[in-house]
Amino acid sequence: MPLASTLRMAALALFWGSGFLWIKLALTHGLTPAQITIARCALGTAVLLLLARRAGQRLPRSRATWGHLAVAALFCNALPFALFALGEQHLDSGIAGVLNATTPLWSLLIGIGLGTDRALHPVRLTGLVLGFAGTVLIFAPWHHEGLLSLPALYLLAAAASYAVAFAYMARHLTASETPMAMSAAQLLTATIWSTLALPAAGPIRPDATALLAVAALGVLGTGVTFYLNYRLIADEGPTTAATVGYLLPVVSVALGAAVLDEQIGVRVLAGMAVVLVGVGLTRRNTASRTRGSADARRDGATQPAS
Repeated sequence: MPLASTLRMAALALFWGSGFLWIKLALTHGLTPAQITIARCALGTAVLLLLARRAGQRLPRSRATWGHLAVAALFCNALPFALFALGEQHLDSGIAGVLNATTPLWSLLIGIGLGTDRALHPVRLTGLVLGFAGTVLIFAPWHHEGLLSLPALYLLAAAASYAVAFAYMARHLTASETPMAMSAAQLLTATIWSTLALPAAGPIRPDATALLAVAALGVLGTGVTFYLNYRLIADEGPTTAATVGYLLPVVSVALGAAVLDEQIGVRVLAGMAVVLVGVGLTRRNTASRTRGSADARRDGATQPAS
């Protein structure tokens, strides 16, 4: 991988993985989940609108496209952003990052349910079981009266919401020739969705730390990450870009321990490792097929005409 792409991947993992830290800091310094969600969407929109204008890309004009964007923005941005903030009111940022890594497991289950992923090979089935086992190990429900706490369910629901969004976007929003403008339009729509929560946002009592945290979350953790992810997909392909997701729990756990002094025990670390192995196994065959198709297209393109 070229050095530029490696640096871009490292920056993407850092900015994206640090988002859970910024959420926790904003929560503990005076902002509510609704306020964080609105600010994050609005700031990310501003960044992407500037980048789209710089690239000479215009927002879509089709009503049908905006309809698809409304669905994508709800499940990919407004809803999971709010759920992560709600969950982190009571759980550590490191655990939130680990639970975010279960998104591919939810994607696989959705694919099986919709019939779009019928080939459940033994390796992927093993990965699915391991991912579930790792999640159970992290939360250790045998230590609690209920199976899972409500904040934990918020985090799992956020990861599942991402999976729903990715499935929908793959079907309706992947053929655009102006991805930067489409991303800006999606976050703009998410901002509109999130403003519906204004009546429940509560009074604004942030301090300087909260304002800096939400600014970093919106500009770096949302707007810039959209841009870096787009560039990485364009340069290295979706399979390589997807591997960034494996680094997010490591970044979130490390930052939570270093900055917030969050205590991550052996059980949580073991559960994180099991989740990452499980996610890697569920993607193994998909990645192989993607590489095989790319190799076939490249080989075909280099063959002389018959």
